[in-house]
Amino acid sequence: MSRKIRYGMIGGGRGAFIGGVHRIAANIDGQIELVCGAFSSDPQRSKDSGADFFLSADRCYGSFEEMITKEAALPADQRMDFVSIVTPNHVHFPAAKAALEGGFHVLSDKPATLNLEEAKALAEIVEKSGKLYGLTHNYTGYPMVKQAREMVSSGQLGKIRKVVVEYPQGWLATRIEASGQKQAEWRTDPKRSGAAGCIGDIGTHAENLAEYITGLKISELAADITSFVEGRQLDDDGNVLLRFDNGAKGILHASQISVGEENNLNIRIYGEKGGLEWRQQEPNTLLAKWNDQPTQIYRTASGYLCQAAAAAGRIPGGHPEGYLEAFANIYRNFAAHVRSEIDGTAPDANVLDYPKIEDGVRGMAFIEAVVQSSAENAAWTKLNA
Repeated sequence: MSRKIRYGMIGGGRGAFIGGVHRIAANIDGQIELVCGAFSSDPQRSKDSGADFFLSADRCYGSFEEMITKEAALPADQRMDFVSIVTPNHVHFPAAKAALEGGFHVLSDKPATLNLEEAKALAEIVEKSGKLYGLTHNYTGYPMVKQAREMVSSGQLGKIRKVVVEYPQGWLATRIEASGQKQAEWRTDPKRSGAAGCIGDIGTHAENLAEYITGLKISELAADITSFVEGRQLDDDGNVLLRFDNGAKGILHASQISVGEENNLNIRIYGEKGGLEWRQQEPNTLLAKWNDQPTQIYRTASGYLCQAAAAAGRIPGGHPEGYLEAFANIYRNFAAHVRSEIDGTAPDANVLDYPKIEDGVRGMAFIEAVVQSSAENAAWTKLNA
């Protein structure tokens, strides 16, 4: 098939943040093109947003239901191939359900749904539809994260014993949602965000990163979440003890009231033989630590990296790559998988390396367990994934 993969976007119109990130990421490799969208629940705003992207007015829809129905009726050489969902959380499930049942693949922002019940129902819909479903846990797209994963899976660290993962931010240290700040408004609203605020927004990223790199699953946890800002309905800080399925122990800290912090996601993993450390604010560096030799520094785009890490890089070493490129790796792999489905060919192993519905279910199970544990004074609680 000698054409770009076509996609439509739900949400992400004027005034949105994450929609622009998705569009940049989708465009980086020149393999994907935006052809339509339902960019807002306000039909006129949707059309105005589509005009910003130079789309034809007849491909800018007033609702996602209209978009899916009308796109499905178009000839195969015109209609979109997949849907990108970039709305607040409460729209994720109905939009994904409609798209999958309408015959389209889905790439959704995280978390997958509003609650665990919806996530499990969506997993059944994905399986029944036979369509692809991806989730933009974009931090798994970093080359050094993939290098860390390979070093763990190949046994270089020995059996994993301890995982420490942190995601502190400071942007919600005051009640900015009361002043009309759009991104804060929906993230602190249980009707649109779900049962958790900080834990759902960034805690799930930390959970996913820990499981992705180690290959382990969180089996149970003990959590203490807090709403420090007076009048806020959802948590803005969380501290969680973790137990993994191999006996390893962990600590997960997520906060949006850590004043002065930007997006300081970082992870440390300790095995019987060695340890690893990666920080998103210096994403092109991975540290490997040992008791009997000096710390080793791994760098993006170096010849000694594993195949997956090498494939995730685009430019020579010394030229910074970061958040957008990692995000683009999710889009590139998902689109390549869509292409293989259209062509009827087997995808390369690297192409399959993107988060799927199983990751979405685990993320929602993590949120549910954290909220339940905290309500029970940090009682140990199993994940019902």
